Amino acid sequence: MDPVFRSLVQSVREYNPAVDERLLERAYDFADRAHRGQRRLSGEPYFSHCVAVAALLAELELDTTTIAAGLLHDVVEDTDCPISTVKETFGDEIALLVEGVTKIGALSFKSTEEHQAENLRKMLLAMAQDVRVILIKLADRVHNMKTLEALPPEKTRRISRDTLDIYAPLAHRLGIARIKWVLEDEAFRYLEPEAYHELARKVASKRHERERHIGETAGFLREKLSESGISADVTGRPKHLYGIHKKMGEQGTEFEQVYDLLALRVLTKSVADCYGALGIIHNLWTPVPGRFKDFIAVPKSNMYQSLHTTVMREVGEPLEVQIRTLEMHRTAEQGIAAHWKYKERVRKQDERLD
Repeated sequence: MDPVFRSLVQSVREYNPAVDERLLERAYDFADRAHRGQRRLSGEPYFSHCVAVAALLAELELDTTTIAAGLLHDVVEDTDCPISTVKETFGDEIALLVEGVTKIGALSFKSTEEHQAENLRKMLLAMAQDVRVILIKLADRVHNMKTLEALPPEKTRRISRDTLDIYAPLAHRLGIARIKWVLEDEAFRYLEPEAYHELARKVASKRHERERHIGETAGFLREKLSESGISADVTGRPKHLYGIHKKMGEQGTEFEQVYDLLALRVLTKSVADCYGALGIIHNLWTPVPGRFKDFIAVPKSNMYQSLHTTVMREVGEPLEVQIRTLEMHRTAEQGIAAHWKYKERVRKQDERLD
């Protein structure tokens, strides 16, 4: 068995033991044959991009059908394979996904304004038909953004601008934080290279000091929660380069003021423990008025749930804390994609009952 294919199947099996390995193998072989001889501008075989997209979809723990469509997502646009062949070979559902991704990729525009508006309209239309079309397109964009070096500078900037204006906000709307952050940082790297590299240098130089402060505070809080019978994973929240850059611009603050702000994430086993942890945190440190938000009782439109609070530590420095359950954290990272993992599990159970 191809070791690349074996690795893909294994990554899917980790969250879905009932993976339809035969379907993935058929899609893998079909796409491999269709793209054979094609190369990207970087010189890599084109099929490597298809595999990378499928792997990203597996990281989001999507259903087998979506991953198969990810392998096939470019066969209609970039080979002489018609959509009718995809439909005959893999059925209506996969053909619908592949065709949706193909339609988005085929859009052309006369101006930036028309480009952005029409792209959004088409995407929203595709999303209404099947949101998995957008998930595949987002995975496609993530891998493309990570491999832009071979493109001419003008095209690189255009793609990066589209990514920042359209794709990253779309990932946010769907609640997929991990994709949003990657897209923003990659677009930032190409649109403002000097600012990006300067910020990356500053972050690297401050990382060890910041990690030490976070480790001490997280350890202290973890101990206090444990004393109260609350088992929790307390870690520092990652700070992404574009988020730091954006906050500096919006607030007119210096790098140190943004980056040195301590931020923790508390993951608990239950909703009751979330509110219990909040009470302990507010007893340990003084809450900052107006900085508490309850997104558990009132979730955001993208399904995000968490408690947010800011407190003042003894040294007079603010500490931002997010508190959520493990399940809420998975939803915060995967957003709408978490729904498809559940749907696949239910479908497999129904098949066993038939």
